[in-house]
Formats: sequence, structure tokens, C-alpha cells
Amino acid sequence: MICADELGPVIPRTFPPAPAWSPDGHRIKAELDYSRGPEKTWVYGGLRPADGQALTMTASSRNSVFYQQFLQLIEDANPDGKIWIVTDNLSSHNSLSTRTWLEDHPRIHHAFIPVGACWLNLQEGWWRIFRKAALAGRSFANPDDIAQATTLATDQLNSRAGPWIWGRTPPPTRSLRRRYVYLL
Repeated sequence: MICADELGPVIPRTFPPAPAWSPDGHRIKAELDYSRGPEKTWVYGGLRPADGQALTMTASSRNSVFYQQFLQLIEDANPDGKIWIVTDNLSSHNSLSTRTWLEDHPRIHHAFIPVGACWLNLQEGWWRIFRKAALAGRSFANPDDIAQATTLATDQLNSRAGPWIWGRTPPPTRSLRRRYVYLL
């Protein structure tokens, strides 16, 4: 079983120096630099909950072609047995070209989570850890920097991976402090 999802878009942009004061005492404001241009990058990710190993891939778009490339990476990384992909019902996951591609790869099966229940996919929890390891507090000059950060963070997270269990561990049992006995 593989939990799969997309993260993004991650937009490469560098941040200008912090605002400061000019020599004549006026505040210098940082220029606003934000766009969703052609350099946005999507990160495809798949988590194998049994051992906590993850697989990531960066792409310039979120479409059926890149999703099929990601499925091929998953198939190559898992050479034995059936592969169940738990994912949301995005149009690229269920498009005609993806269904045709899946007919040629009978080992891969989809299990779609219900609409509005993204928390059922364990990949969402892994994204939180991934964002902190790869993307938090960083600026990227181009999509290649994002791909490098993605690869490095995935390798680091895989080196210390453990099994994922859906749910919360049970709370510890409370011990009673003391029992008082009152005598009359």
C-alpha cells in the first residue's frame, strides 16, 4: 500500500534584503515580489506506511502525464506483488489516459479517499514533516534548487523512517494517588 498526493505549487523566488533606513531617515520598503509564473513546481509524494519509506518527484505541472511518471517510479521501487495507491480523486488520477496507462500496469490499483476526508491519507502527515525539512524558511532561485532540496530531505527522512500507524497512541493509564479509609 502506498499513500500518494501532490504538494504545491512551490514557487522559486529569492527574497530581497530586509527593509532598512535611508541616510536621510526614511524607511526603505522591500519590493513586493510574488508571482505564480511558469517556474512553479509540484512535488509528487508517496509514503509506504509499512516501513515509513517515501518516494518524491518534482514536476512542472500537475497533470496526467506527470502522475503516470510518478506511478512508474512507484512501480519500479516496489517490484513485487500488487500495489494499492491510496489517493484523492483528482482529475489526473482518474483521467482517461491514466486509466489506459493502468490497464497496461495491472499490478497497480487505486483506492480513492472520500471527498473532504484528506486526513484519511497518511501522506498528508508526511507532507507536514517534509515541509519542515525541505521548504521551511528557504528561498529557491529556480526549480532545480527545489528538486535538490526535495531529494535531500526525502533521503534524510528515509534514513530514519519507521512504520506509520494511523491514529493516536492510547493515553497512559492514571494511577490513583491514595485511597483513604475513614473510620467512625
